[in-house]
Amino acid sequence: MQREGSIGGNAVLRIRLTGGVLLVAHLAFVAWFTLRPLDVPWVMPANLRPFAGIRADLALGWPEAARRIGAGLALLAPLGVLLPLAHGRLAVSRLGSLLRTVAAGTLLSLGIELLQTGVPGQVVDVDSLLLNAVGVALAHVAVVPAARAWLRRRDEPAEHAAPRWEEPAQGRTPTIPRVGIAPWSDASSSSSP
Repeated sequence: MQREGSIGGNAVLRIRLTGGVLLVAHLAFVAWFTLRPLDVPWVMPANLRPFAGIRADLALGWPEAARRIGAGLALLAPLGVLLPLAHGRLAVSRLGSLLRTVAAGTLLSLGIELLQTGVPGQVVDVDSLLLNAVGVALAHVAVVPAARAWLRRRDEPAEHAAPRWEEPAQGRTPTIPRVGIAPWSDASSSSSP
């Protein structure tokens, strides 16, 4: 039976499979990029003050600030699209989908930051967590509602047709006529032969 708000049969499997494969590939890239040891002569201390790193990036000038802030926004931004794609649902709350996706992206970013504490050359930065979460939210808002609306419009005529997995109607259900029962009376039960 088809779940409420999901796309039909094989399409949902293809979408989920594609989303899952792309999600795993992206997470493998992120793990390689963020958790590989770097050979650097000197490492900045961990930044645990929100927006301190962003202010420092802005102090370097607009081109360098745009590159660094853009990299922070773009690192986990594909999760804003890949997580709902792997879920494969069309009829969900926009706000609920956004909140779930951003929460998952934020938790993943937090996990990366915590794992970076043990990687030589990598620095923990709370601003990376903030930028990653904003990037996930922006990608989700920019792509997912429009894509879901397009898929719903595309599948709309198919919803009105009879689904392939249902058997055609076989007519009315036969009924068996009831035979009336004689009313029970005290006179007929009390008479003796």
